[in-house]
Amino acid sequence: MVRMSGKRGNGEGSIYPYRNGGFAAYVWVTTPDGKRKRKYVYGKTRPEVHEKWLKLHNEAKKGPVATQHRTVATFLDYWLTSVVKPNLAPLSYVAYEGAARLYIVPRLGSKRLDKLTVRDVREWLTKLADTCQCCAQRKDANRRPERQRCCAIGECCEQYPSGRVVQIARDTLRAALSQAVVEEEIPRNVAKLVRVPKPRRRKVKAWSVGEASGFLEHAVTSDDPLYAAWVLALTLGLRRGEILGLTWESIDFDAGELYIDHQLQRAGREVLHRETKTEDSEDFLPLPELCLAALRQRRQQQQEDRKAAGELWQDVHGLIFTTRYGTPIEPGNLTRAFAVRIRQAGVRAIPLRNTRHTTGSLLVAMKVHPKVAQRILRHSKFTMTFDVYSEASDEEIREALQRLSRGFGQSSPDDAEESDEDS
Repeated sequence: MVRMSGKRGNGEGSIYPYRNGGFAAYVWVTTPDGKRKRKYVYGKTRPEVHEKWLKLHNEAKKGPVATQHRTVATFLDYWLTSVVKPNLAPLSYVAYEGAARLYIVPRLGSKRLDKLTVRDVREWLTKLADTCQCCAQRKDANRRPERQRCCAIGECCEQYPSGRVVQIARDTLRAALSQAVVEEEIPRNVAKLVRVPKPRRRKVKAWSVGEASGFLEHAVTSDDPLYAAWVLALTLGLRRGEILGLTWESIDFDAGELYIDHQLQRAGREVLHRETKTEDSEDFLPLPELCLAALRQRRQQQQEDRKAAGELWQDVHGLIFTTRYGTPIEPGNLTRAFAVRIRQAGVRAIPLRNTRHTTGSLLVAMKVHPKVAQRILRHSKFTMTFDVYSEASDEEIREALQRLSRGFGQSSPDDAEESDEDS
């Protein structure tokens, strides 16, 4: 048996006995903020510490080394406050903050950032998908006793997160760890190495010309104060926030133009009137007569509302679409109003966000050139417009199948009827 001597080996001057019979060592390193500090490693035996000491020496030669490692929770707090909030859109901050608070911190928050592994992330995501969020977030327990109906009284409602929620949680952690890699707090992003199933989105068939016309006809005959909003959504493909963010200064009735540069969004407890997401979304668009007539009607309606409200009128931005008292319309209320109008009009239900898809489909049906459609829809990349044009209509598919049948020498029922008539 070879007995370890108490003498230090060559170059091991910083390795020394530590408490409880173990050993410790340190290396002078340059921290990410440019300061020189000692970084310590520990182990039960001298060879173990020596190996860690050598590894730390190599890290110190390559670049800055952090001497104090934060937990996942403390880094997320720093990332949200110092990186996300000042540099990203308010809605992005709200989404990241919610995912961090509700899904990441409760399970991974106490782990050291530099000790987080791929296995930790994979196990966390698996557990998240199988955890009732009503129980985890104590939603039912936070209700008044007379309103408690599930988890608080021992009846789990099995409110499991959707695949989309799991994906958002992973993407939030991945974005935060990417910043940690940039700031050289960790060597790699372990969340990038964990894949989650991509949630499948249900495709909604866009409205036909007849369905869109039927909806608008019902809205105009009902004197709907949001008729102009529906016209802009279906003819120009404006998004919900863009519609609600429009001001009267955006409209040039003489030139027949609309300038899109603002949007209205709810971010947490605030409703914000802010610039559009990208410069590509900001553009001048010519207004067809249908849009101009609808906007003139809306102007008349708003003038009547303002007169009726008197001193209670509160509009400060000059918005086109407001409540009866001039306050901004909640984005969620516009979505609900669209669903109500659909039911009253008796047309097939589609989400408000799908009106943009309807606009694209109608442009395809009218044989509008793709580059013109790109300008109308304000797509930043032509590939986005091409995706719209690549979706063939039912009529085009039916016609293609009939041509294929004729190519194989088999006539379609329609062809057979035509031949009977000829004979």
